[in-house]
Amino acid sequence: MKSNSCVREEILSMYSASSIDRIEVKNCMSDTYSNDLKNDVLKGLTATQKYIPSKYFYDTYGSRLFEEISLLPEYYVTHTELSILQDTASAIIENFPEGDLIELGSGANVKIKTLLDIAYKSYLADIRYVSVDVSEALLVKALKELVTIYPDLRVLGIVADFTKHMKEIPLDRNKVFIFFGSTIGNFTEKESIVFLKNIARFMGPNDRFLLGLDMVKPKEILELAYNDPPGITSKFNKNILSVVNRELDANFHRDHFDHVAFFNGGKNQIEMHLRANRTVSVKIKKLDLTVEIEKDETIRTEISRKFRRESAEKMVDEAGLRINRWFSDPQGWFSLVELKKSTSYLWKEHLRTQIAQRKAKRVKG
Repeated sequence: MKSNSCVREEILSMYSASSIDRIEVKNCMSDTYSNDLKNDVLKGLTATQKYIPSKYFYDTYGSRLFEEISLLPEYYVTHTELSILQDTASAIIENFPEGDLIELGSGANVKIKTLLDIAYKSYLADIRYVSVDVSEALLVKALKELVTIYPDLRVLGIVADFTKHMKEIPLDRNKVFIFFGSTIGNFTEKESIVFLKNIARFMGPNDRFLLGLDMVKPKEILELAYNDPPGITSKFNKNILSVVNRELDANFHRDHFDHVAFFNGGKNQIEMHLRANRTVSVKIKKLDLTVEIEKDETIRTEISRKFRRESAEKMVDEAGLRINRWFSDPQGWFSLVELKKSTSYLWKEHLRTQIAQRKAKRVKG
């Protein structure tokens, strides 16, 4: 098997054959996940500020914990975004009679069903839902639920890291890319522009990109969302150590670390860390590495940048996109932004195509 190849997965279930026939799943991570994890953990735990990339939160257990977090009243992101979506779904889905709804980091179905409910009333038979997520178990569960709810819906699941496997997403139809939640905030400013530029490359002039943005708001509201009283976010944060233990044969003790989440006002971002409550020595056998961590030293596990309208406009403009429509809640806590390729980006693409064609003609001549 070649690295970065995608393998079609067989779906075993108690569902009817007609439902399963409408589900296709491709796994693009079976070959790459282990090496990516090794490289990322080695780089992160030998850095001055130790870190583990947040994408490794989402094993089966971590994904289930995040679903629980999303239902907490303190975690305003999910219910605020859902309220915006319920008010604007008709406007978002209009003028999209056929094509693919491509959701990146799809997770559970709470939000996408709001769009599919609107689409299903008139032309769902011409729409395919493409779900991209790192958790195969969660992805398959979500797709099975959708084909049961919507009898004519076709679905394609791609088990993939959307920062690395964009070429595996089919691009032959009209497209609405969807990036719900506040995941764009998990990237640094530079990383977010690179990511959005990559999306723009795969968009045609009529395609759209629906982007969720968590907006700057009072510190106490932000910090409570990441320090919920039941402690579910703490379990979610510490689970990343369990992932490293299982996958890399390490001996992290979860009880040796405390969950810490705070708002960094200078950078307009929430930071999640695991702070050692004693001096610890961790052996990671598959890396042949021993990591010494001092008491009160932290491992950063996530950043979640918060936006103002001007910072969002600057980000998408640098990526070659433009804001087509901006949807928000009355308090301005969260925004769904509909993006299209900028006219200047499309013009540059046109010029590059013309230049390439002229060069090809000269070679033939």
